Amino acid sequence: MQILFFVGLIMVLGSFMKFISYKAKILNVVGYLILGLIIGPEFLNIIPQHFIDDSQIITDLSLSLISVLVGANLKYNVLKEVWKQVAIISILEAVFTFSFISTIFYILFEFLDFGFTDKYRLIVSIIFGGLASATAPATILAVIHELKIKTKFSSFLLGVVATDNAISLILFSFIVIISNAIMNVGSCSYSIIFMVIPTVILTIGVGIVGAGISEIIDRVFKNHKSIKTTSTLGMIFLTYSLSQHWGLEPLLSSLVMGVVMSNLSADFCVVKKEFDQHLKDIIFLLFFTISAMHLNISFLTSMPFVIILYITFRILGKIAGVWTGAKISGANKEVQKYLGIALFPQAGIAIGLALSLQDEAGFEAIAPIILNVIIATTMIHEFVGPLLTKYVLKKSVDSD
Repeated sequence: MQILFFVGLIMVLGSFMKFISYKAKILNVVGYLILGLIIGPEFLNIIPQHFIDDSQIITDLSLSLISVLVGANLKYNVLKEVWKQVAIISILEAVFTFSFISTIFYILFEFLDFGFTDKYRLIVSIIFGGLASATAPATILAVIHELKIKTKFSSFLLGVVATDNAISLILFSFIVIISNAIMNVGSCSYSIIFMVIPTVILTIGVGIVGAGISEIIDRVFKNHKSIKTTSTLGMIFLTYSLSQHWGLEPLLSSLVMGVVMSNLSADFCVVKKEFDQHLKDIIFLLFFTISAMHLNISFLTSMPFVIILYITFRILGKIAGVWTGAKISGANKEVQKYLGIALFPQAGIAIGLALSLQDEAGFEAIAPIILNVIIATTMIHEFVGPLLTKYVLKKSVDSD
């Protein structure tokens, strides 16, 4: 059947799931994930595997919008008093998480039953470390929107998530370059590492140019709100797809585009409001339902030790990094106590990065295992994560 049929089916069933979630007092995000598991290949198989294989355009569309919206939360006039704290906390929690995961995987490599030879020890360890540093912006954004919470803490949280994912995308680019060098050359020199710098610079440049063109078009349609929304969405999709086509980092370019547009244009809040009112629920429904369909339940039992280690040391890295960064930067006690827990969710960006390895030459042996681990852990992150984020946000409101 046509892909459009299954998209329509997901949206109809998603409407019922949203109603059930409301009655059961659970987050819509969790409801959509449950729906995806039930109607996907793992259970009822209502949605066939070929639809999931062909749904990349829906995932890309969702991630492009989500990345822009996350970047839009790095607004200077909102974060100007705490931007140093956001930067320090984001850097340290990314570094701590990468270090925790990479170290424990390297030490226990022989016991993790990957089936790889020892030459892959360092490569596998640093790849998992790089993937672990990413946070799920869509989940946190969805929870904040659903709870309708707008506090200093929620703005701070979104600022950290945006900065954290920018750091993660850059870090992962370096890791892939280093891993390629180790596999092909047997060692890694500084000159090889610096090869990624032009890619990062060009990616940021594409995001800035995309935002600039969007702003120029918006000024042409200054008094036409709906036209401005349409043209902005078009530029977001163009920026993301061109970055992808040119071998850059589309998630990073979209995130940069969101940062620039929110700070450059006084009217971007109008477009953001339009998205919140009309597109947000549809995007979140499709993205989370389809993401859940990628999950392989049987994999949860095949490598339980790997999954437990990854989840445990990832959240420990997040909490330790946030606490250290908050102490150094002088952030308040709510940030020190709760922010690390709120960063538990992980989904789209980590899956997207893991999927990108499938097309990398030289990664044929390790890419499928890495993807399965990330997808399996995503299920746990995405079921538990929204509940933790909801708990933390409500605690922050009580503190205020």
